[in-house]
Amino acid sequence: MDRRRFLTLSALTPAAAALATGNPAFAIPAGDQRPPGRHRFGFASDGSAFLLDGKPFQIRSGEMHPARIPVEYWRHRIRMARAMGMNTISLYIMWNHIEERPGVFDFRTGRRDIEAFIRLCQTEGMWVLLRPGPYVCGEWDLGGIPPYLLRDPDIRLRVGSAVDPRYMAAVTRYYRQLVPRIRPLMVTHGGPVLMVQIENEYGSYGNDRAYLEELRRLWVDGGVPGPFYTEDGLWQVEINHTDVPGGAIGLSGGDAGSIANARTAFPTSPVMAGEVYPGWLTHWGEATFQGQDTDLSSTLRGFMDNRLSFNLYMIHGGTSFGFSAGANADDLSGGYQADITSYDYCAPITEQGAATARYTAYRDLIAGYLPAPLPKVPDPIPTISRHDDPALLPRPFASLWDNLPAPLPGSRTVDPRPMETYGQNSGFILYRKSLPGFTGGTLDIAWVHDYATVFVNGAYQGGFSRQYIPLPLAGRLNVTNNNEPLILHPAPAAESCQLDILVEGMGRTNYGHAMADRKGILESVALTGPGTPSGRLTGWEVFLLPMDEEYIRALRHRITDPDRPGLFFHCDVTLKRTGDTYVDMSQWSKGVVWVNGHNLGRYWEIGPQHRLYCPAPWLRRGHNEIVIFDHHRTRARPIAFTDALG
Repeated sequence: MDRRRFLTLSALTPAAAALATGNPAFAIPAGDQRPPGRHRFGFASDGSAFLLDGKPFQIRSGEMHPARIPVEYWRHRIRMARAMGMNTISLYIMWNHIEERPGVFDFRTGRRDIEAFIRLCQTEGMWVLLRPGPYVCGEWDLGGIPPYLLRDPDIRLRVGSAVDPRYMAAVTRYYRQLVPRIRPLMVTHGGPVLMVQIENEYGSYGNDRAYLEELRRLWVDGGVPGPFYTEDGLWQVEINHTDVPGGAIGLSGGDAGSIANARTAFPTSPVMAGEVYPGWLTHWGEATFQGQDTDLSSTLRGFMDNRLSFNLYMIHGGTSFGFSAGANADDLSGGYQADITSYDYCAPITEQGAATARYTAYRDLIAGYLPAPLPKVPDPIPTISRHDDPALLPRPFASLWDNLPAPLPGSRTVDPRPMETYGQNSGFILYRKSLPGFTGGTLDIAWVHDYATVFVNGAYQGGFSRQYIPLPLAGRLNVTNNNEPLILHPAPAAESCQLDILVEGMGRTNYGHAMADRKGILESVALTGPGTPSGRLTGWEVFLLPMDEEYIRALRHRITDPDRPGLFFHCDVTLKRTGDTYVDMSQWSKGVVWVNGHNLGRYWEIGPQHRLYCPAPWLRRGHNEIVIFDHHRTRARPIAFTDALG
């Protein structure tokens, strides 16, 4: 993207204001300056080349997602990509990060200011490939689609209005907010955006060309006539014909050979390698971080030898902060695997923004083909480490059980329902049921999405895990895998018992046909066996626990039962200087960490991730507050600050 300043200081949004000043040491070389003003971007008539102002142009793109990068580091990451030889930034817009509630859009706060990020790319001399969804995949919760759509039990996602007008009505509302913001940023209007992608890897999901045309028309009717492109594997686009008329084709996993094959299959369409993978995604429970052995040197050499266009997915992955990480499952919603919090992706630029050995190798390779020297690599972000510090031993300070909100009206909770039914997008949900005369039995739930802990009169009974966890750990915690039933024991000398089922919704499926991945208890709860009561249980109390900033900020410092799991822990840390760090949770079980109110994301002892990235801008000199919620621990264990993912 050609990055030039579009805003005066008086008009800057908060995100843009944080980015308003640059480092003159990172000036764009004179020979690589973009002339100001409008440009023309399009395709050769025979599809043989991308054209910028009528001349063949090689797109050398690196993907990064502003939603996964602290605003204060946007400029640094863009400069890192440019210094590796890229001339373009590709980015997803996560719709559900922009519109969390129906009709309430936020394009301004924090990492949501897409316009500021795009303008910053232009200021830094980079073009842009825009991938606005509505579906993006991206190992992001529900592939970027808002969970509020799942309130309707029979909603169809990624379909045209003829199949489900409710979905396309929501997409239309989103695009009517988005398209006018992107129009002035298109290259024909003096902006950096070269092309807009229509949907994402739709050929792996469907073949409804009318749906793709509806999406394209929303852009055209909004004043953006293109250029457009699609992203798919070659086989999928050949079989399902999920390209768009007059558009380019991006190939997932593409190389020089697959581009040649695609040009044969689609001789009038320009083709690029739209997703070239320098690493891979990682799920909880995998033995190690995936993609560590990938070497793209020969693939990049093929692109550079033939001046073929490409996009490295990811050049910098960043972090799925909070509850934004996605998941994978089969087409029947089985085989569930949640994604870890880190989106490091074993990319050339690490989660923390550091250059890897592969970064240096790829930079040297690409530089050998370019007529002008590359900019110097930006200085690394300083880090801090602290180990064996008594201040880093948290203490219990609040109990979830002493911080319950009012239950929902009983008329809405006769049967347990998933959190989306009640208007909650993420976090936790508690289902409570009184069991008069309870004498024990087997608890059978259809179905737990995704991790539950179960209590009878406050006594921990065990739990359910949708994702497989190793048998030794499952045995130690008495947690069943794959929604297997759980044996419950009666409370001694109690005439009536209270059953509590606390469910954490983890990442929603972001790829495949089982995307309507609701969270909580999906259908029913029953007790079986000779005990009392037995059969399907109705008449529940339901408590919504989004664990958002407002909830954490309002926690009452009260613990009635310190031996009951479901505790919040707290520690105060004084820092003389700040720097990027990783909070080491390797001695804890499963939960969430907040630092100064920022949700760093989930940790889980099944690994492979045990450390959560905390960027320096979220710390401060002087007093810092760390809050931890853990499913199982009632006694604190030490944490540490360290300088690397692990």
